[in-house]
This record gives sequence, structure tokens and C-alpha cells, in this order.
Amino acid sequence: MSTVRRTAVLLASASALAALTACGPTGDDAAGGATTPPASPTKAATPSASPTKAATPTKPNPKPKPTASSDPDHDVFPCSTFDVKFTASLADPTSSSYLLKVTNKGTKACRVLGHPIVTFGDLDGHATERGKPPAIEDAIRLAPGETAYAGLMGGANDGKGKTVNEISMTMSTESDLKQTPLKASTPGLYVSPDKNSVTAWMNNAEDALSL
Repeated sequence: MSTVRRTAVLLASASALAALTACGPTGDDAAGGATTPPASPTKAATPSASPTKAATPTKPNPKPKPTASSDPDHDVFPCSTFDVKFTASLADPTSSSYLLKVTNKGTKACRVLGHPIVTFGDLDGHATERGKPPAIEDAIRLAPGETAYAGLMGGANDGKGKTVNEISMTMSTESDLKQTPLKASTPGLYVSPDKNSVTAWMNNAEDALSL
């Protein structure tokens, strides 16, 4: 074979090989692998629950309207020495008995409770209580200007006591209210240590002196 023909054959073979190489599958295709498609965009997550509604504030219960008491005297308080004026007058000199009187000097009613608390001048202690007083709910109600009475007895002169010219009185209030004692003149009042006594408050003078 001539040199020219041999050269032509070689050129033709090289061209055919180049064409086969250019049209052949890639390495991945040749191995039979498929191209992985691109991932689709991620969808936004759906909210798992609707927004929580704000709680409706609870309305406060209305305050109950005050009801009027069926007791017309529900606001009538015990009388103290600030509510009354006080006097003492001699009733029987032989027994050193005095009639005690308190009069409501205020503008509102009050109740006189139990016994008056009576002290004798500068002597220690106070008069012994005589008789049982009414219950608090039955205590005398003093309207403005009205009077209650108590009987004070110093006792007959037995030579064991002393004479005083003044007494002091405070009211029973069933409380720790501090009162200013009210004083009354009692000239020559003899006070027996074991015979003196005072009654509870009464509606009238006769009952106060006869008890």
C-alpha cells in the first residue's frame, strides 16, 4: 500500500473514533444511574392551632345593698358619762340613802346598762351591787331628756365606817370605753364597809328607793 493511501486510512479511523467518543454516554449514564431531580420547595408549615382568644374578664359581683334592720333600736348604744348629766339627792338620812338620777343630755337615745359604778370620796372600792339588773336587750332606753334612777345606800352608822361628802359615778357600758367620772355632793354620807349598796337603774324613783 502506498504511503498516501495508508495516511488516508489512518485519518478516517481517527475521525470515526472521535465521533464515537463524542456521542457516547457519560460515566453516570453508562453505569445506569438516573439523575436525581431537584427537590421541590418546602411548603410553609400550617399553623397547628388557631390563635388563642383573650379570656373575657369576669365582671365583679355587685355589692349587696344594705338592708334596714327590723330592730328600730339597732343603733342605740349604751349610755356613758359623756351622754348624761348626774345628780344625787338625800332620800333617808337614817340609812344614808340617796336617789341617783341620770338624764340623757344628748340628741340620740341610749341605753342605761346594769348598775351605776359608784365610789365614795377617797375611799377604796365601789358600792356593792344590789339586786339583779335586766338583760342588755331589756335595758332602759333613754330618749333625749329622759331620766333613769338608782338607789344608793351607805348604811346605818355602826361605828365601822366613814363619812364622805362626795361620790363619783361612771356608767356600765360593757366595753373598755374610758369615761370621765361624774361627781355629786353628798354632805355627811355615812359609808358602812359591809352595808353599803346601789340598785340597778330603774324607770322610776319609787322602785329605786324601795328595792
